[in-house]
Amino acid sequence: MDGLLRVWFEDHGRDLPWRHTRDPYAILVSEVMLQQTQVERVVPRWRAWLGRWPTVDALAAAQTGDVIREWQGLGYNRRAVNLQRAARVVADSGWPERLDALPGVGPYTAAALANFAWGEDVLPVDTNVRRILERTGGDLPPDLTQALFDLGATVCLARVPRCDRCPLAGTCPSRGRHYAPARRQSPFAGSFRERRARLLRAVAEQPIALASADREAAESLARDGLVVIAASGVSLPT
Repeated sequence: MDGLLRVWFEDHGRDLPWRHTRDPYAILVSEVMLQQTQVERVVPRWRAWLGRWPTVDALAAAQTGDVIREWQGLGYNRRAVNLQRAARVVADSGWPERLDALPGVGPYTAAALANFAWGEDVLPVDTNVRRILERTGGDLPPDLTQALFDLGATVCLARVPRCDRCPLAGTCPSRGRHYAPARRQSPFAGSFRERRARLLRAVAEQPIALASADREAAESLARDGLVVIAASGVSLPT
C-alpha cells in the first residue's frame, strides 16, 4: 500500500510553496491559513504574508491591527490574532517543546509542525487523513502525510470517492461506496457571523462611533481580541 501511494504522489502530488521549506514559522502560517480555507485561496495570501512578515520576529513586532487587516478575506479572523500571539511567544522564548502550548495550536497543527519542520515521526491527522485511514483500514507512515492530504483532497472525497483513480483501490474494503453528505454549517447570510464580519470590515477601514456600531457584534469581536471598545468608539487593537 505504501509503495503504491508513493508512486501516485510522485505523479499527482500538488506543488504547494510551503512544501519547499522547513521553516517552522512559514509552516505554521500555512497550517493556520489552511484551517477551513481552500488551498487555492491560501497560496497567494501565504506568499503575501511572508513577504510582509518573513520571520516570526517580524510578525511578533507587528501592529495587531495590521495583522487583522492583512487577514481580511480568509475568514475566522481570530486565527490571525492567535497566530501573532504564538509568534510573540516564540520570539520571546523560542519554540516550546510542547507545540500545542502555543496559542491557537491544537494537536493536529502541533503534529503537522513537528512532522514538516523537524521531521518527527508523527502523523498529523486532519479530516482527509482520518477519512482515508478509516476507509482503507491502513496504517500509513508519517512520511506519506502530504500524499494522504492530496489523495483525500482530490480522490478519496467525502461523498463520492473517485475509486477508479485511487492507487489504494485494489485492497480498499470501502471501494465503490458512496456516503451521506456531511452536516452543513448554518447559512452565513443573515447570521451573527455575517454581522461580525461586516463590522470588522468596517472597523478595518476606520474606527466607528459606538453609537452607530452593532454593539452585540462589537462585544463579541472584543472578546476575541479583534477590536477594542472605548468611549470614543470601536477600533482595531494596536
